[in-house]
Amino acid sequence: MRKRPIPTRRFIKPSFTSLIEKKRDNGEFTQEEIRFIIDSTLDGEMPQHQLAALLMAIYFANMSAQETAILTEEMMLSGEVIDLSHISKPKIDKYSTGGVGDKTALVLAPLAMASGVVVPMMVGVEQQYVISALDKLAAVPGFKSHLSIQQFTDQLARVGGAIVEQSKELAPADQKFYDLRLDTGTIPSLPLITGSVLSKKLAEGAEGLVIDVKWGNGSFIKDLEQAKQLARSMTRVGRSMKRRCVALVTDMNQPLGDSVGTALEIKEAIQLLKGEGPEDMKELVLKLGMEIVRLAGVAGSTLSAKQTVQRHLSDGSALEKFKDMIRAQGGDTSFIDHPEKFPTAKHIRKLPAPKRGYVHTINASFIAKGVSILGAGKDAHGKVDHAVGVSEIKKVGTQVKQGEPLMMIHYNDEAKLEQALDYFKEAYRLAPKRPIPPPLVVERVA
Repeated sequence: MRKRPIPTRRFIKPSFTSLIEKKRDNGEFTQEEIRFIIDSTLDGEMPQHQLAALLMAIYFANMSAQETAILTEEMMLSGEVIDLSHISKPKIDKYSTGGVGDKTALVLAPLAMASGVVVPMMVGVEQQYVISALDKLAAVPGFKSHLSIQQFTDQLARVGGAIVEQSKELAPADQKFYDLRLDTGTIPSLPLITGSVLSKKLAEGAEGLVIDVKWGNGSFIKDLEQAKQLARSMTRVGRSMKRRCVALVTDMNQPLGDSVGTALEIKEAIQLLKGEGPEDMKELVLKLGMEIVRLAGVAGSTLSAKQTVQRHLSDGSALEKFKDMIRAQGGDTSFIDHPEKFPTAKHIRKLPAPKRGYVHTINASFIAKGVSILGAGKDAHGKVDHAVGVSEIKKVGTQVKQGEPLMMIHYNDEAKLEQALDYFKEAYRLAPKRPIPPPLVVERVA
């Protein structure tokens, strides 16, 4: 564990009320005050109602770039900080703010590994209706998502990558903040998001981070300008902490790829690892993959980065690394070699287009909620139906005839289907004229 620097001057502890008032009135916290807040949160000294008030004050009054950087570092140092200096290869992680149908983590980790980059990926809490990478990997029989820190570092040294549950030993102050943010409606606070994500990611031992900031109806960030601000905040703080950092702002106003589910998305990831799959996913994998290999120093130019990514997808080396990682975490790799072994739903039915026209808009969150109702999300007992979901999703700008399927629904329970159909039907809006599909990558922030 990395130790905090010893303070150079005596710090007089302020009252919790005075800290709340200071931020309420747009004051800026010092490093000592932020450290005091973190320590008081960890030891339970600050009452919950006052911590809630403080988070709300931060939400409304915001934090400066310097405050956010200090908050991030103090949260990172509140727990274990993994030392990966014994691994000579560059260590780069990828983070996404969460997207419907986004299976890029499953592709990018082995792709980076094939390129000579070590990927220390810990996955935390996603949006309520977004299926995490770990939920998808759980469709592979035997796959273990929980590793100790020692097992995690050993696997990184041996295999070159791991996708595991977020360790509770890393940035424990963030978990206390996050639980209260859920209850107080302060999840969208940009400095709190920045501190939460970076404190955990940098505690993993990553030397650099590629961030995918999603905006749109399928993201908790609905406003494009807010997504751009978050991308700038995270890259700025990352640099201030001496880490290489780049962010892409990407569109989440429709699902990514052709499918949403667990086993369905694993199958699509396998396609992508063979250089195939839907065009939007191939584009995003290419763009994010290029950023990873450039940040790692594996490729110097844009052209070299593009060639590196395309080569490892087409020659099968990324797919082999995916199997190496699955095998190392106890998973049955025969499912990767033979995707037909994954469970399939008892029933498949189409969602018919109500009229002729073009797909004008899609509400990605409605599709995600419908898929969750079908059973792809964890139920009250923590169980997931890996067979259910939707596939062959028609995208914005696609022309359809009346009755033509907007997507195919894979389900096992008729009662759940009836509930999910309400969301699926509401997700699509058709129009007589072809809309201009939004760009997938809106902005690059470095």
